Amino acid sequence: MHTSFLYETDFYAWTQEQVSLLKAQKWDEVDTGNLIEEIESLGRKERQELRNRLGVLLGHLLKWQFQSEKRSSSWLGTIREQRVQIKLLLEDSPSLKPYLNEIFLAAYELGLALAIRETQLGEQIFPEKCPYTPEQVTNPDFFPSETDTEDDSNR
Repeated sequence: MHTSFLYETDFYAWTQEQVSLLKAQKWDEVDTGNLIEEIESLGRKERQELRNRLGVLLGHLLKWQFQSEKRSSSWLGTIREQRVQIKLLLEDSPSLKPYLNEIFLAAYELGLALAIRETQLGEQIFPEKCPYTPEQVTNPDFFPSETDTEDDSNR
């Protein structure tokens, strides 16, 4: 089939052809199998982007809290940017909101790895469990202080 070959050889051309076929309602000519695969892939990418942005945000919040003497405008900028990007992602795809809680643990693991790598502090310095709630993390006014403990920050 021509469209399947195009899918393998020129992805962009394939997408344009599929759009044309869909607009013309030429259902029999649509590359259904590959189209389904691509739509599923788009959903996975949205979830991965949310998880990755949340991980970067959590990593910078950990750095902010546990290496307070090195706080910088760069860290502040990264925290603000990730919060805005997460907010926009959730506005564009509101059905991802429940997924935020679902991926919070995995995102914390990513953030913890980032904080350990970038601060060069030992793993034992950081809490095993995330000391922040999803609500705190996405709140533009929340910044943990070096005196916060796991119990204090989960109020």
